[in-house]
Amino acid sequence: MIGPDHYLVVAALLFGIGLTGVLVRRNALSVFMSIELMLNAANLTFLTFARHPLVGKPSVDGHAIAFLVMAVAAAEAAVGLAVIIATFRVRGTINLDDVRSLRG
Repeated sequence: MIGPDHYLVVAALLFGIGLTGVLVRRNALSVFMSIELMLNAANLTFLTFARHPLVGKPSVDGHAIAFLVMAVAAAEAAVGLAVIIATFRVRGTINLDDVRSLRG
Protein backbone atom coordinates (compact mmCIF):
# COMPACT_ATOMS: atom_id res chain seq x y z
CA MET A 1 0.00 0.00 0.00
CA ILE A 2 1.25 3.47 -0.87
CA GLY A 3 1.34 5.75 2.14
CA PRO A 4 2.10 9.42 2.62
CA ASP A 5 5.79 8.72 3.11
CA HIS A 6 6.05 7.56 -0.50
CA TYR A 7 4.52 10.79 -1.77
CA LEU A 8 6.83 12.84 0.42
CA VAL A 9 9.89 11.00 -0.88
CA VAL A 10 8.81 11.71 -4.45
CA ALA A 11 8.19 15.36 -3.56
CA ALA A 12 11.63 15.62 -1.93
CA LEU A 13 13.28 14.08 -5.00
CA LEU A 14 11.42 16.46 -7.32
CA PHE A 15 12.38 19.44 -5.18
CA GLY A 16 16.00 18.29 -5.06
CA ILE A 17 16.14 17.90 -8.83
CA GLY A 18 14.60 21.35 -9.24
CA LEU A 19 17.01 22.93 -6.75
CA THR A 20 19.96 21.31 -8.49
CA GLY A 21 18.70 22.63 -11.81
CA VAL A 22 18.42 26.17 -10.43
CA LEU A 23 21.90 26.10 -8.94
CA VAL A 24 23.72 24.34 -11.78
CA ARG A 25 22.06 25.42 -15.02
CA ARG A 26 22.99 28.65 -16.79
CA ASN A 27 20.22 28.67 -19.39
CA ALA A 28 17.24 30.82 -18.35
CA LEU A 29 14.70 28.32 -19.71
CA SER A 30 16.30 25.45 -17.76
CA VAL A 31 16.24 27.51 -14.57
CA PHE A 32 12.63 28.43 -15.29
CA MET A 33 11.63 24.77 -15.72
CA SER A 34 13.50 23.87 -12.52
CA ILE A 35 11.51 26.46 -10.58
CA GLU A 36 8.30 24.98 -11.97
CA LEU A 37 9.47 21.54 -10.84
CA MET A 38 10.04 22.89 -7.33
CA LEU A 39 6.52 24.39 -7.29
CA ASN A 40 5.08 21.02 -8.34
CA ALA A 41 6.98 19.33 -5.51
CA ALA A 42 5.47 21.81 -3.06
CA ASN A 43 2.02 21.08 -4.49
CA LEU A 44 2.54 17.36 -4.03
CA THR A 45 3.49 17.96 -0.40
CA PHE A 46 0.42 20.13 0.24
CA LEU A 47 -1.87 17.55 -1.33
CA THR A 48 -0.23 14.72 0.61
CA PHE A 49 -0.85 16.42 3.93
CA ALA A 50 -4.40 17.31 2.87
CA ARG A 51 -5.12 13.67 2.12
CA HIS A 52 -3.18 12.20 5.07
CA PRO A 53 -3.09 14.82 7.85
CA LEU A 54 -0.83 14.37 10.85
CA VAL A 55 -3.72 15.11 13.22
CA GLY A 56 -7.45 15.05 12.58
CA LYS A 57 -9.52 14.36 9.49
CA PRO A 58 -8.59 15.09 5.87
CA SER A 59 -9.52 18.62 4.84
CA VAL A 60 -9.63 20.78 1.74
CA ASP A 61 -7.12 23.31 3.07
CA GLY A 62 -4.22 21.66 1.26
CA HIS A 63 -6.22 21.56 -1.96
CA ALA A 64 -6.96 25.28 -1.70
CA ILE A 65 -3.29 26.10 -1.14
CA ALA A 66 -2.28 23.84 -4.04
CA PHE A 67 -4.78 25.65 -6.28
CA LEU A 68 -3.26 28.97 -5.18
CA VAL A 69 0.25 27.69 -5.99
CA MET A 70 -0.95 26.61 -9.44
CA ALA A 71 -2.37 30.09 -10.05
CA VAL A 72 0.93 31.67 -8.99
CA ALA A 73 2.83 29.24 -11.23
CA ALA A 74 0.63 30.17 -14.20
CA ALA A 75 1.22 33.88 -13.60
CA GLU A 76 4.94 33.23 -13.17
CA ALA A 77 4.99 31.29 -16.43
CA ALA A 78 3.35 34.14 -18.33
CA VAL A 79 5.55 36.89 -16.91
CA GLY A 80 8.73 34.80 -16.84
CA LEU A 81 8.44 33.69 -20.44
CA ALA A 82 7.72 37.29 -21.50
CA VAL A 83 10.88 38.47 -19.74
CA ILE A 84 12.94 35.67 -21.27
CA ILE A 85 11.64 36.45 -24.78
CA ALA A 86 12.26 40.19 -24.33
CA THR A 87 15.79 39.50 -23.06
CA PHE A 88 16.50 37.25 -26.03
CA ARG A 89 15.26 39.88 -28.46
CA VAL A 90 17.47 42.58 -26.94
CA ARG A 91 20.61 40.57 -26.11
CA GLY A 92 20.41 37.62 -28.48
CA THR A 93 21.06 35.13 -25.67
CA ILE A 94 19.33 33.67 -22.63
CA ASN A 95 22.50 32.48 -20.96
CA LEU A 96 22.41 33.81 -17.40
CA ASP A 97 26.16 34.39 -17.31
CA ASP A 98 25.89 36.76 -20.27
CA VAL A 99 22.83 38.56 -18.92
CA ARG A 100 24.02 40.08 -15.64
CA SER A 101 22.31 43.47 -15.63
CA LEU A 102 19.04 44.88 -16.90
CA ARG A 103 20.72 47.62 -18.89
CA GLY A 104 20.04 47.52 -22.63
